[in-house]
Amino acid sequence: MRAVRIEEFGGPEVLVPVEVPDPVPGPGQVLVRIAAAGVNRADALLRAGSYHRAGRPPLIPGAEAAGTVAALGEGVTGFRVGQPVIAFGGAESPGYYAESAAVSARQVAARPDGLDPVEAATLPIAWLSAWYCLRSLAKVTAGETVVVKAAASGVGTAAVQIAAEAGARVVALAGSAERSAWAGEFGADVVVDTSRHTDDGEVEEVLRLTGGRGADVVLDTVGGPSLRRSLCETAHGGRVVSLANVALAPTTLDTRDFYPKNIAILGFQLTNLQIHGYDPRPDLRELAERVAAGRYRVPVETVLPLERAREAHERLESRGNRGKIVLSVA
Repeated sequence: MRAVRIEEFGGPEVLVPVEVPDPVPGPGQVLVRIAAAGVNRADALLRAGSYHRAGRPPLIPGAEAAGTVAALGEGVTGFRVGQPVIAFGGAESPGYYAESAAVSARQVAARPDGLDPVEAATLPIAWLSAWYCLRSLAKVTAGETVVVKAAASGVGTAAVQIAAEAGARVVALAGSAERSAWAGEFGADVVVDTSRHTDDGEVEEVLRLTGGRGADVVLDTVGGPSLRRSLCETAHGGRVVSLANVALAPTTLDTRDFYPKNIAILGFQLTNLQIHGYDPRPDLRELAERVAAGRYRVPVETVLPLERAREAHERLESRGNRGKIVLSVA
């Protein structure tokens, strides 16, 4: 079968189209014929050798995909050949930049009728992260104020919609006038162009927008120095959810920014959560059903054929994309 493989760690040029043996499902596995695979920053970190769970090359990247069931391994029930499914990554993930993948049945969820595989392939990472952080960790409720950082990102646009549907007042922060305006198209009540503010100015703007009180929930998808600002932007008894460090920088905290306000700091990392018992399938099914019903809009900017994975990574790392980048495998 066709696949794209990392032969050695490095830049996008190390993504090499190859022919590899067809996978065969073992006991407890589902063979998924892949139609589309999502492209994520975790894939780029894996390619560069910077991902915290990176193995050794050769490696096939890709942590989310959609397709159909091609075969069932021994002992697998609940699926049928030809069934539309969504596959997601985890400790046992084989990598989805390929025509097929033999994956544990625990990492496969049914795909609702009417949900396009390109849209479905974008759900297991960004959308599931936003869903879990807001609903299970922060437990956002109607009337609360939610600040979403990097609101024009994949997690950000998902979080804006999920928080808005919950009845929250959403303040979307993004790093340019264009990106902040775009984030506003997904249901944010207020948008902030953070490029117009210093770090302290960002905090002052959030406090101004919340009447000096601060936000009930801050979803920090940036990390590094941003986390300190998030604590300053949070109200008494509020929650800060930290789920990334795309800044790739350390965070220096002053405990006086959070303990006097009784703030809860909640960490999130999807793969580690699964290792410790979280089963994403019920949440993923509910998300997929809502997208299929038109309750959420999944922005897909670029769809490229599998062989152009290098170009997809170049586009991703230029930070010029608005919406998801997906590889078409069919």
